[in-house]
Amino acid sequence: MRAHPLATDAVLAFGAFVAMVVGSFADPHGPHGQPTFGTRTPEPFSLLLMLLGAVALVFRRRHPREVLAVTCGLTLVELTTGEPRAPVAMSAVISLYTVAALTDRPTTWKVGLLTMAGLTGVAMLAGPMPWYAQENIGIFAWTGMAAAAGDAVRSRRAFVDAIRERAERAERTREEEARRRVAEERLRIARDLHDVVAHHIALVNVQAGVAAHVMDKRPDQAKEALAHVRDASRSALNELRATVGLLRQSGDPEAPTEPAPGLAVLDELADTFRHAGLPVRVMVELGGDRGAEPLPAAVDLAAYRVIQEALTNVRKHAGAGAKAEVSVVRVGPSVEVTVLDDGGEPSMGAGGAVASGGGHGLLGMRERATALGGSCFSGPRFGGGYRVHAILPT
Repeated sequence: MRAHPLATDAVLAFGAFVAMVVGSFADPHGPHGQPTFGTRTPEPFSLLLMLLGAVALVFRRRHPREVLAVTCGLTLVELTTGEPRAPVAMSAVISLYTVAALTDRPTTWKVGLLTMAGLTGVAMLAGPMPWYAQENIGIFAWTGMAAAAGDAVRSRRAFVDAIRERAERAERTREEEARRRVAEERLRIARDLHDVVAHHIALVNVQAGVAAHVMDKRPDQAKEALAHVRDASRSALNELRATVGLLRQSGDPEAPTEPAPGLAVLDELADTFRHAGLPVRVMVELGGDRGAEPLPAAVDLAAYRVIQEALTNVRKHAGAGAKAEVSVVRVGPSVEVTVLDDGGEPSMGAGGAVASGGGHGLLGMRERATALGGSCFSGPRFGGGYRVHAILPT
């Protein structure tokens, strides 16, 4: 019906024509007040009017108002000249329904009232029957029901269209949300990769430099440095494998199941820096007012990454002989992570990369803290060195 609307309206017009012809043979005023069929015959002129009304209905959706005007005109001609009465008004009823279904409510009220009053008034005043005849009342009732039915259909279509539009808008919103989540996940993975690669590659670089420097004179120390290079590279590969495992689709080989690093392995992290020549003091106090309750996994990982990045910056940018201090303390509903260094000679400190205009380390730390509802501050210390302080709500 939607693909071939003109053919559909042609079938409807044919059905209306058949109904009008059949109805024109019925006499509602038969013997004993009962309707009879076949006791009267329509005039040829009435058949012509019914045929013209049916043909007009073929174009009812293309030109609804024009078709209504034509069918109302044919009905008025039949009401004033036809005898016996033929139901040409059926074509006007269908046309009025179409106008009500395709226009708005104010137009339906105006056109409907005008059609009802016009057809009923002419039938009562100029028709061959008494004004109170049931045929005249029938015209009033049928035109009123046509306008009401058309308005109801239009309202339902508008309601369905509104539901469909909301569903499409919700689908677009879901797609935008999915794209936003993908962007956030991409940023998180990039931050993890930066933390892992920057830390371990910095250690590999330092130990490789040590090995190259002492290879000829102190081979034992060179071997020890190369062993640290091997361990750091193995750790980097393991963490990269775990991070890349997050990108696998369903059905891919199972991702590594090693737990994410956290404060439980903080001593091992500090040892890697000590082997690289950076003295590190670590103090962890997570008792506080809440006993030995473990930290949430996200907070534990964020604290570890903040310490890792801060110590990496100390090792890369602080001067010779620099020392670092790490403290992790639970304070009420938060965990405070502080990394201090004395700057060494010359003094630059943990934030040197960002202070000099490059690197993403401090930016990544701030993003991690902000994602948990916390904050991260960094800046030079009075007297030299640098300070990184993160507050992570638990």
